[in-house]
Amino acid sequence: MTDQNSEELKNEDFDMSIFDDDMDDDIINQVDDHLANVHLQTPERPFKKSLISAPPEDDQVFLLRLFYQRFFPYKTYFNWLNYGLDISKNFTHREFSFTLPSDIYIRYNSFANIDVMKKEIERLQPIKIDIGAVYTVKPKDKKTVNEKVFKPLEKELVFDIDMTDYDEIRTCCSGGDICNKCWTFMTIAIKVIDAALREDFGFKHLLWVYSGRRGVHCWVSDERARKLDNESRKAIVGFLEVIKGGAEVSRKVKLPYILHPSLNRSLEIVKMYFGSLVLGEQEVLDTPESWNKVLDFINDADIKNDLNDQWNESPSRSGIDKWQDLRNELERKKRPDRESVARDLIFQYTYPRLDDKVSVQINHLLKSPFCVHPKTQRVCVPINPEVCEKFDPLAVPTLSKLSEELNTYDAKDHNDSDRKIPDYKKTSLRPYIEIFEKFVNNLIIEKQREKRDDAQTSMEF
Repeated sequence: MTDQNSEELKNEDFDMSIFDDDMDDDIINQVDDHLANVHLQTPERPFKKSLISAPPEDDQVFLLRLFYQRFFPYKTYFNWLNYGLDISKNFTHREFSFTLPSDIYIRYNSFANIDVMKKEIERLQPIKIDIGAVYTVKPKDKKTVNEKVFKPLEKELVFDIDMTDYDEIRTCCSGGDICNKCWTFMTIAIKVIDAALREDFGFKHLLWVYSGRRGVHCWVSDERARKLDNESRKAIVGFLEVIKGGAEVSRKVKLPYILHPSLNRSLEIVKMYFGSLVLGEQEVLDTPESWNKVLDFINDADIKNDLNDQWNESPSRSGIDKWQDLRNELERKKRPDRESVARDLIFQYTYPRLDDKVSVQINHLLKSPFCVHPKTQRVCVPINPEVCEKFDPLAVPTLSKLSEELNTYDAKDHNDSDRKIPDYKKTSLRPYIEIFEKFVNNLIIEKQREKRDDAQTSMEF
């Protein structure tokens, strides 16, 4: 980096410790250019009262800055990751990573408090924020200590479920595209995994979040979950996993005849959706291309050939009727595993598909709630698992929608009390932040109760 650039960064009070050790001068210069561009395109003063419409070419920069200044729930966000009202290492030793335009990626950020973090976010305006682990040393001080000293201590147990992992079974969309038909797979995933984590492992504080485009994340925030080591996390994922095998494997589910109670509960959930979703909306038995994938699941050439011939003769018969044909054929051939074959097929087409790498490693990063997806411009909002079937990813607020709603509200006449309400309450972001606030309040109440109980115990002795 040139001396001139270094002096410019110094004048901006830029914290050089946010950069990773391996970041070269070219990357740092890119950050410098990004900051200069941001400052040129957006006003230095905070957005207040009514908005002035941004020029079309500056929309993304303008709207992102608006979001970070007027909508991002900094206080509640801090209370969540700090796990208490008093500042603690849960927050100060937490890693945050920022992604800037042109794939500038800055790891090992950490902050003394939420005000410092807010200032840095508003200045850098990252297009993505990832949350990492709590470390033995403040991540920003990583390069000042021996590598062996810098270790991850804890992090929420997290799950990442991505719609692209369903591409081999969904027929309506593929890749990053989603619609209300295939989104039902995410609804099933939330219901199954949420029930297992609560009922089988006793976890209580689960935050489900829409990824902003094509999937969902789960943050298990119980203290017991946060302190799990990698092996324990791996064991939990292993317990939950049912779909196993790569693209070359036709049958990815082979469960014992007698199911574990957890899987019996999951089966009752997925069976409710199999007919309407898989046989109906996804039409997996409607064309030879899709029904042959189903038949490949059955390890019996005679049954496969008979069903294929039968369906080719009457291809327009409904998926429900063809599914009954399959059940009848298994029964007619007296297959000893006829019930488990049909059952396992249901699991393969409905059960959640987990990205185990995200869950197992404590130091793995995961996209933060209330990010804004750079492609869809949708906010990564919480989902209430109790009514997740009502969640519509296509109706999630975007940056432009929030700006329009805020403009519409501020253009009206309001009394003094109305003017003081938080900006998010003026928009469609309100119900999502309220879900987040309820989740965090429950965490804080439990923490305060624990502190009170510990104090009473100490007094007794």
